[in-house]
Amino acid sequence: MSVLKLSVVLKNNEKLFRLEAEYFKKEYLKIEKKFKNFKKVEDENVKVTCGPFGSNLIDTLYKKNGILVVRPFNLKKSKIEDDNLVYIDILDIDNNNLKIFRKGVLLFSRVGDIKIGILTHEKATISPNIIAADFGDNETAQFLCVFFQTYFGFKQIERQLKISAQPTISTEIISKLKFPLVSSPFKRIIANQLNRSFEVDKQSQQTYTQAEAILLEELGLKDFEPSNEPVNIKSFKESFLSTGRLDAEYYQKKYEQVIEKIKSKDYDYLQNLVSIKKSIEPGSKYYSDTGIPFLRVADYNKFGLSEPDKKLSDEFVKANQELISDLKPKKETILFSKDGSVGTAYMLRKDANFITSGAILHLKVKDKSNVIPEYLTLALNSKVVQMQAERDAGGSIILHWRVSEIENVIVPLIDYPKQQQIAELIEESFALKKQSEVLLETAKRAVEIAIEEDEEKAVEYISSKTL
Repeated sequence: MSVLKLSVVLKNNEKLFRLEAEYFKKEYLKIEKKFKNFKKVEDENVKVTCGPFGSNLIDTLYKKNGILVVRPFNLKKSKIEDDNLVYIDILDIDNNNLKIFRKGVLLFSRVGDIKIGILTHEKATISPNIIAADFGDNETAQFLCVFFQTYFGFKQIERQLKISAQPTISTEIISKLKFPLVSSPFKRIIANQLNRSFEVDKQSQQTYTQAEAILLEELGLKDFEPSNEPVNIKSFKESFLSTGRLDAEYYQKKYEQVIEKIKSKDYDYLQNLVSIKKSIEPGSKYYSDTGIPFLRVADYNKFGLSEPDKKLSDEFVKANQELISDLKPKKETILFSKDGSVGTAYMLRKDANFITSGAILHLKVKDKSNVIPEYLTLALNSKVVQMQAERDAGGSIILHWRVSEIENVIVPLIDYPKQQQIAELIEESFALKKQSEVLLETAKRAVEIAIEEDEEKAVEYISSKTL
């Protein structure tokens, strides 16, 4: 507990008037004392801009190409993750008075789990829940991207969060954030370390793309362009009596074409290849700051896992020990989403110390001499399965893929040596991704060392990690 005079409280608040005790925790006050020499973001004459509110930017404007629209879940590993991206036409940019930001702008997610990253694309606009800070200097932005993810940087943001229905930050909060003064050479070293992390991550994605290309080539789908015909005439026997579906979208020709391609070669149904285990949905009343991590669909993608921002309370864990022990996924379990972003697969490379939400199924390969888990994971993430997910779940307002439909997913089975080749590329891709993460973590720790000790020690630390 901190006991402070009113004059000190007022000095700490400036325009952001805060009186709650949480704001003056000793941890936060100690961090402030670390900044012997510091600036505020606003001292750099920075343009801090929030995305448009209201109806200026709506889902119906999103397209598959055009100007990138950065949304909160696109910010991962300090940059824009090339997954689940949407775009907007340049005419809609002009018509709705949206701002275009250039490569190198620092981005913050505004609501919920706060994420920070650099705009790595040449240009983009931002959604309402993104804040952009344009420093006009890439090295400063890159250094601050790292700094605000360190203990000393992120705790400042954590302290300033406005707690309403969910944590939010504002442009004014970003403008008031402090950062340490460092030498230009040290700033450049940290920026270079971040760029190296990005480069290795790009190599990782390129390796993954090679693996995808092998699968599509084996299936004769490498240059496949599905039909755009909106009409496909079916008899009642061929439609409802066969599938139980009456929605016209389900019978689009593009889905038939993909299925025909898969079935022209060796294939099997998913239920024959894996065992499927369901997880649980205990409800938000059991969410807590402590306890066992609770992984939801938003906490992972095909490239990896994020630290879950939800935990299940110690009380719930104690009352359900046997169930939780059974639900912790083991090594080589494939996590597979059935709600929300349906059809996202990720294979665990070690036993997990978390449980997953009921929206995530656990798949375990029955016979690894028939199908390699890494290969199956890639196949599930490929367009041949994603189109089946789109077809099956497309009739729902909120995407939901029924387990009975998932069991009957048609999976291509290519020659085992080709599966092995794909598996090796996948593991190489994930090894590179891990290397990228280490480079970023090294940069973050080096900045902390520079604040705690000095820049020389921080540079020595980076050198020791790159030998």
